[in-house]
Amino acid sequence: MDIEPSNMQRRLPVYLLFDCSGSMAGEPIAAMEMGLQNLIGDLRFDPVCIDSVWVSVIAFSSAVELLTPLTWIDEVELPPLDASGTTSLGEAVTFVSSQIDIEVRKTNAHQKGDWKPMVFVFTDGEPTDDWEESVDSFHQSGKAVIVACGAGPEADDDVLKRLGHHALRLHDTQPGTLANFMQWVSVSVTSRSHSIGISSEEPEVLPPPPQAEVLVP
Repeated sequence: MDIEPSNMQRRLPVYLLFDCSGSMAGEPIAAMEMGLQNLIGDLRFDPVCIDSVWVSVIAFSSAVELLTPLTWIDEVELPPLDASGTTSLGEAVTFVSSQIDIEVRKTNAHQKGDWKPMVFVFTDGEPTDDWEESVDSFHQSGKAVIVACGAGPEADDDVLKRLGHHALRLHDTQPGTLANFMQWVSVSVTSRSHSIGISSEEPEVLPPPPQAEVLVP
């Protein structure tokens, strides 16, 4: 059985934001749910990740729902994903920004803070709320490495590029495409976890994504 990391140990927080609007209903949301389960399983299997990675899962549609607060990966319990409603991206970005302020440890006189969080935002459509100010503020805050991924013809490349330090486009929401994307998220988190384990720097270079167009490297 794994031993929970010390409270003084630096953590790598990973925030996963999923668009659960109505257009994701059926096979796409089922594929994302399976991919999320596989992602957590992969991270638990890696001895470096098990010592450092903490995960939060946030769903957004007409409203934002915190499915999993920031939790050590060995204790994550994943609820089912449900698809309905619209795409409140701006509200989701504001919410994750506030969660980072609350959950991520800051450096002080007694401890080093957590590593800079990784935030993965997945959407299959255009935002249906006023998102620009929230996205710009979050991006400019520098509080996280942001990876924005859009899937299918309704995703807006300009929104993705404005949001993410890294921005990707998947050409469809087929189960195989989404499964490959979630596998890439796993590899990206693992790669960063290993990198910060041997260096004081926080690299933002991610492995090449499969079956995706890179909009912002």
